[in-house]
Amino acid sequence: MSGHDQLVHCLCEVTRLLWKLLLPLVFLCVLLIAVLVLLVLALRFWLQSNRNARRARDGHPTVAFFHPYCNAGGGGERVLWCAIRALQNRYADINFVVYTGDLGVTSQQILDGARRRFNIVLPRPVQFVFLRHRLLVEPSLFPHFTLLGQSVGSIFLGWEALMEFVPDLYIDSMGYAFTLPLFRYLGGCRVGSYVHYPTISTDMLSVVRERNPRFNNPDYVSNSLFLSALKVVYYCLFALLYGTAGSCSDLIMVNSSWTLDHILSLWRAPNRTSVVYPPCDVSAFLDIPLEDDGGRRCHSIVSVGQFRPEKDHRLQIRVFKKVLDRRRACMGARDTLKLVLIGGCRNQEDEDRVLILRGLCQQLGVADRVEFKLNVSFEELKREMGEATIGLHTMWNEHFGIGVVECMAAGKVILAHKSGGPKLDIVVPFEGGQTGFLADDEDSYAEAIERILALPSASRLEIRRNARQSVARFSDQEFDACFLAAMEPLMGTLER
Repeated sequence: MSGHDQLVHCLCEVTRLLWKLLLPLVFLCVLLIAVLVLLVLALRFWLQSNRNARRARDGHPTVAFFHPYCNAGGGGERVLWCAIRALQNRYADINFVVYTGDLGVTSQQILDGARRRFNIVLPRPVQFVFLRHRLLVEPSLFPHFTLLGQSVGSIFLGWEALMEFVPDLYIDSMGYAFTLPLFRYLGGCRVGSYVHYPTISTDMLSVVRERNPRFNNPDYVSNSLFLSALKVVYYCLFALLYGTAGSCSDLIMVNSSWTLDHILSLWRAPNRTSVVYPPCDVSAFLDIPLEDDGGRRCHSIVSVGQFRPEKDHRLQIRVFKKVLDRRRACMGARDTLKLVLIGGCRNQEDEDRVLILRGLCQQLGVADRVEFKLNVSFEELKREMGEATIGLHTMWNEHFGIGVVECMAAGKVILAHKSGGPKLDIVVPFEGGQTGFLADDEDSYAEAIERILALPSASRLEIRRNARQSVARFSDQEFDACFLAAMEPLMGTLER
């Protein structure tokens, strides 16, 4: 037998062997899939049995909010408490649960914190389900592939939540979209979401494509063509998964026009998506008098926002330094200006970030003119607002900007980043009048601050008056009406 014939014979034998193995392999795959489906169905049946038993015991349906950081002091937490308050006022026969990872505090301490920070008191108590594995969604646990790591971690944290309590209606109020299919398909729940910020966006993709360094695109990536290309592929694949998970939601609420554009492009559910502006305690700031500040000897610049990297407090300090230098060079007026940074610290990482910012102030020689106010009470926040002249905001593509609205309601001249919600929804003309200023880099911020301080006090007063009148559309009352209208179809599905 020639070599060619031997090769043909071997190929025939291999083909015959593979064909003999094919049917058993197909059968095995079908069997494994069937077992997996049965396990999922059995788990779903068990979870629904638990829910039915709880319903029979309690006599009322339950709405659960997934908010692992509910004891933090940010705008997202204000949305949570206002949403629960609005639903409790409307639906007296429904119970409410909050999934939280705040293990170091009691339920009453969480509610007291909401009252102290946001001036919000719930009509009746809520049940808290304390989750032990919140570490799984901490960004510090995933120094690389953070988006994917946190998303996978949220699935395990959602699993813990589902095992602890099976609600009738599940609301993700903190942006963990990968928990939605878990509660919908395993828990058999109706699911909704309030999206503050898309986990990934086309803007993030453009930053990587254009190789621009940002807090989430370090220099070693932006300086490498290969790593940038690899990160673009990673972002595209993640965006596909994120869109698939988000599209499971029966109801989608977003907090701004900017967020709406990105969620529509990613989740592709326009018929289920609506804009519900977050609640801002506008009325609480209206008692701050609108007075002519021409005789003020010390002008204060106030910044309100959690100490997270995307808030870009470093830019605020550098801008402040530049303004001081320019004013000192022109008129020797360095002692007439101060910067007050007000914000909440969620964890040790945020507290470490504050220490770094303090160090930057020392390095730039402005430590005596920069004050840090951490986790302040609502009363202290109002006091600092009342003493300020300018409200400062520097986050690129801020999804909305509750701090911006609060500054405007307090009658401050706002200077916000020229992007995202502040540009599209908030710092916009009101009845033809100017409501504030926008900037996008260190020089433009410094120039805007100098321009604001150089304005006649009467001109500043007119801008402040326009700003205060324009933010009435972001009040708690407006949020309650829009949120309840959006939630009504889902709430109507609950069996009383």
